[in-house]
Amino acid sequence: MPKVLVIGDLMIDHYLWGSANRISPEAPVQVVDIDNESTVLGGAGNVVNNLRALGCNVGVISAIGKDEAGSELKEMLNSIETKSYLIEQKNRKTSKKSRIIASHSQVVRYDKESKEDITEESCHAIFEEFKFIVEDYDIVLLSDYGKGVLTSKLTLNLIEYANSKNKRVLVDPKGDDYSKYFGAYLLTPNKKEAQEATKIDIKNNDSLLDALQSLKQTANLTIPLITLSEDGIAILDENNKIINKPTVAREVYDVTGAGDTVLASLGYCLAQNLDIGKSLEFANLAAGVVVGKLGSATASLEEIEEYKSSLHKSSIDSHIKTFNEIENTVARLKKQGKKIVFTNGCFDILHRGHVQYLDTAKSFGDVLILGLNSDASVSALKGPTRPINNEDDRAYILAALESVDYVVKFTDDTPYDLIKIIQPDTLVKGGDYEGKDVVGQDIAGQLKLVDFVDGKSTTKTIEKIQKAEENENSNC
Repeated sequence: MPKVLVIGDLMIDHYLWGSANRISPEAPVQVVDIDNESTVLGGAGNVVNNLRALGCNVGVISAIGKDEAGSELKEMLNSIETKSYLIEQKNRKTSKKSRIIASHSQVVRYDKESKEDITEESCHAIFEEFKFIVEDYDIVLLSDYGKGVLTSKLTLNLIEYANSKNKRVLVDPKGDDYSKYFGAYLLTPNKKEAQEATKIDIKNNDSLLDALQSLKQTANLTIPLITLSEDGIAILDENNKIINKPTVAREVYDVTGAGDTVLASLGYCLAQNLDIGKSLEFANLAAGVVVGKLGSATASLEEIEEYKSSLHKSSIDSHIKTFNEIENTVARLKKQGKKIVFTNGCFDILHRGHVQYLDTAKSFGDVLILGLNSDASVSALKGPTRPINNEDDRAYILAALESVDYVVKFTDDTPYDLIKIIQPDTLVKGGDYEGKDVVGQDIAGQLKLVDFVDGKSTTKTIEKIQKAEENENSNC
């Protein structure tokens, strides 16, 4: 997996969750009854969280205070198996932002933090640590929240040294002086930030082109880029033309941390040397996932895949899973409260009876997982002349069906081990199992039997083909 180094302003996002049903008698403000509270990594920490959700190996360099919040932050980084290189600076407050949420709406936020630039001593320590470890990483991400870690001098030194080691640097910028990011591979300003930095009012393609050109010149960027919210992400190509990757529609609950997700997902793709077009498409999908969540959030590969599937943009191959992959997928689906349906079979020559059976099976829940007999197990069941279609072809065709969400091939005589992994809410088999024991019914929540369509079967299809061949041969 990609190895990504993050440098920037670490902070803690603290949430107090509750409900507001009355007004205070002391002042015209809501009274929020707190039910629970939670903390997550924020700022550059949210970039780290997003990268870990994508499966990256992550290192992080920053400066924090010698305080309780700093200790809490270090524990949070350790809990997600991140290599952290943290400089503790005296008389500095580690950033902690507390938000009060009532009925899914943010009521107020209060911050405890230091905003001044870190000391020269801390800058030197960060730069020396960076020089020591940077060659262990594929790419460098700078997450600037304007809290003083990424000073102008330190940022320029980091980028210059990274470039000398052929390490691309991606930056989520802050402020209106982008000359501090001179030499970066790309920046990820949103439209408002880009307007402030370039002093150009972006209102059409011409002004967008001017803004992108200004960014390129100011920071000597390889890829000038501006995120445009619902209008997607725009970049300037080598021919000085705008390429716009449109976003994908989704109900927006909270845009908190969406910029972190764009930075992390671009870093994830570019660290694997994907081209910029595919990287932007991936970043758009990842951002689409996180804006559908409340608070600082992340997008896992499986969530992005599911979202892509919901937009009818996922590949058929992505619906074919291994045992390990389906275990992770099912865990996520169950957390979302989805009802899982499982069925299995050979599905050699697909016909209407199969399609109708699978459509009915899907109606018993939210997600249908199909266990597919391998070629060896089909031969054991049906004889040496079967299957007609190999397991890869059968899996691909089944995964393309609207009713089938995932296909998992199994090699055993029965799918019992697979059913143990999935723990389905409903197990579906054909009506011919009436009165018989069904493998896995001791695991599933319930068993449903579905009658087949009369006259539709793979055996009858094969017999019809053979008869047609015999007639053709007899007429020769």
